[in-house]
Amino acid sequence: MNDPALEPQEQKMQFLYTLRSKGVTDPQVLGAMEKIDRGLFVRGTFEGRAYEDTPLPIACGQTISQPSVVGLMTQALQVGPRDKVLEVGTGSGYQAAILSQLARRVYTVERHRRLVRETQALFERLDLTNVTALTGDGSHGLPEQAPFDRIIVTAAAEDPPGPLLAQLKIGGIMIVPVGQSDAVQSLIKVTRLEDGFDYEELRPVRFVPLLEGLGKEA
Repeated sequence: MNDPALEPQEQKMQFLYTLRSKGVTDPQVLGAMEKIDRGLFVRGTFEGRAYEDTPLPIACGQTISQPSVVGLMTQALQVGPRDKVLEVGTGSGYQAAILSQLARRVYTVERHRRLVRETQALFERLDLTNVTALTGDGSHGLPEQAPFDRIIVTAAAEDPPGPLLAQLKIGGIMIVPVGQSDAVQSLIKVTRLEDGFDYEELRPVRFVPLLEGLGKEA
């Protein structure tokens, strides 16, 4: 829980301790999550809860994911310093900012223009020059930049989307929540092999559904 009485440094230590206790142990991932301040990505009513390990509402009816889930998804993605990464569902921009610390290049696609405008401004403010936020239908991926070493989807699909699987390099990894939006979803790790795909179920999760098309302009 976030205790407003704690000093910022203590708050950050508690935040990292919580991440470790939930299974986020990769030193690079923890380092990225220490460097990128979640408080910058939570605005308005919920600002005071930015360091709690809980999802929080953001604009356009979306959420910023639970930090431990962000950490576990990033850890499972196994991002290397030469990797080109596609994120589907920019949301607050927090996940993309974490990825920017680990990858060579990050492309993040979001169906809500308002979120893209806000996150792009925040990326510029943080001098995250290797992240590009784009408005688009993320379920179709980003063919003009494919193939990708890593793909991460931050909304739940009924099945791993075919266009995204097609844009994954041989040996590449995709992390995607799979399941009906009103039921328990499973976080799936997909590895592209020479002759197909390997699927590994990681843990139960709950995400907003992956929707086609663009969101209504706020």
